[in-house]
Parts: sequence; structure tokens; C-alpha cells
Amino acid sequence: MSKAAISLCTGLEDPEKVTVAFLVAVGAAESGRETMMFLTKEAVRLAIPGVARAVACEGCPPLAQLVERYAAAGGESIACGVCVDAKAMDADAFAPNVRKAGSVQLWEWIGDDAATTFSY
Repeated sequence: MSKAAISLCTGLEDPEKVTVAFLVAVGAAESGRETMMFLTKEAVRLAIPGVARAVACEGCPPLAQLVERYAAAGGESIACGVCVDAKAMDADAFAPNVRKAGSVQLWEWIGDDAATTFSY
């Protein structure tokens, strides 16, 4: 089964886009795929526990619930180091399944295996 890499550059300014990205990531992780989210721009703020609090639409699952399911299924995230530094964020405050890194580390994680990618 190929890995899944989801790139998310949007934060809570567009909760529907964030919800869709997490729905795709949760689906991949819960189906047993190795799954990595690459958080950039405003999405790096989602690395802090408790920030992902929104309900995008009527009938949409709460974002906090999706974040919990993603972590419980073994999903991991990389928060772009350049973005984290630009926003003066403390990487020590990140959720346990999120690490500050960059695109090189994302490519190292993908390796030579096939990966299915999504970008939001």
C-alpha cells in the first residue's frame, strides 16, 4: 500500500478546506496507510494542541475530532520549519505527532516508494 502525503497551507481562515484535508488524511491513516501531513503557511498553527477548533459546515465533523482521530490512527505531521520560525512559534508546544522539519525531511519520509499526494 502506498504512503499518503497531504500538503495543507490553509489554517482556520478556511475551515472547510482544513476539514477536507483532515478527512482525506484520517481516511488514509485509518485504512492503514503511512500518512504524513505537511503543514505550511497558516496551517502550521494547527500543530498546537487546542487550536484546531472549528466546525466547517452543518453536518461536518468537528475539526478537533478529526485531529484526534488522525493522531490515534498513527498519522504524523511535519510543520514547515521556515513557516514556524517566521511566526515565532515554539515547536516544543506541538502535538506529539507533529515535528518541525522541512521539505527535505518530507522527501526522506516518502523515500523511493510510491506515494499518493493531495494538496489543500
